Amino acid sequence: MRQIVLDTETTGLEPTEGHRIIEIGCVELLDRRLTRNNFHQYLRPDREIHQGAVQVHGITDEFLCDKPRFPDIAEDFIGYVRGAELIIHNAPFDVGFLNQELGLWREDAEPIDKLCRITDTLIMAKSLHPGQRNNLDALCKRYEVDNSQRDLHGALLDAKILADVYLAMSGGQVSLSLGAAHGGPGTGGARGGPHRLSGQRPPLVVVRAGAEELAAHQARLAAIGAASGGECLWLKTWTD
Repeated sequence: MRQIVLDTETTGLEPTEGHRIIEIGCVELLDRRLTRNNFHQYLRPDREIHQGAVQVHGITDEFLCDKPRFPDIAEDFIGYVRGAELIIHNAPFDVGFLNQELGLWREDAEPIDKLCRITDTLIMAKSLHPGQRNNLDALCKRYEVDNSQRDLHGALLDAKILADVYLAMSGGQVSLSLGAAHGGPGTGGARGGPHRLSGQRPPLVVVRAGAEELAAHQARLAAIGAASGGECLWLKTWTD
């Protein structure tokens, strides 16, 4: 399963007003693991950046004057994202700008939502936390994701932060190692082979979930199912 966490920075808020993308940042996940195979590019927009946008991301016209234009990197970008699931926070914003750039590059260019499946983490967050603030900073605080470096918005930095938030929102634990990496019990590693439980232990106390806990569990599985496109194994087992 290949997923690309994507963010953009732009000259302003509306592509219909001629605003353009000036930064693209992408972080790759393979089977929910960060690969470090990232994509990052600043772009020259051939127009002035709105002053309000500069205050958000800190990118200036002077900084971009020697950067490539979108057509210069379009094929590399498409080759990188094609066929992946794009994870985007407030996806209509970024998708609208990407589709504009693709259309300006080539009239027959496929829109990004035809090249990739789109998952909007803002929709996920609103489903999980209705009535609460669900911007990226609020989600970082809720899921204890470090965003201390985020003094200004930046496409690659925000994509990296969103990747951590998405993994926490969509299931938390990324891999099950059982301590193998550290030679822990049951691995036969540096700590001396399998760990055997004593036969003298008292019987384990079984505490069964109540109706409220079962309902909360099923709601959580439904959210994971929605985020994974119906591929939540636990939900399939729960409903069988």
